[in-house]
Amino acid sequence: QVQLVESGGDLVQAGGSLRLSCAAIGSILNINTIRWDRQAPGKQRELIATITRGGSTNYADSVKGRFTISRDDAKKTAYLQMNRLKPEDTGVYYCNADRILFTDQGMNAKEAVDYWGEGTQVTVSS
Repeated sequence: QVQLVESGGDLVQAGGSLRLSCAAIGSILNINTIRWDRQAPGKQRELIATITRGGSTNYADSVKGRFTISRDDAKKTAYLQMNRLKPEDTGVYYCNADRILFTDQGMNAKEAVDYWGEGTQVTVSS
């Protein structure tokens, strides 16, 4: 009844830019904190950026100054603008919402907790 769908991943040269999107699908009432994680080949998933409902943001040191997280609550979509990309930014990027309030087909309010999308692949060539 609720989906998070990432898009925008691509193959890009080092120094280039990409914008990832994370769209919440369903009868969404509101979304709390959204985060982007990435998982590089052979490595653990790491948190890279978060944004609260109030718009406060935090970034991993590895992306600070290059990546910008934002959200458009009217569109139920979050974004990750990635500039000056490096080969070490390669990986699968996942979005997460720590809490999504939505209604089911019977118009009952429900809550999805710690909800993940399927991910989108970003590959940065040197």
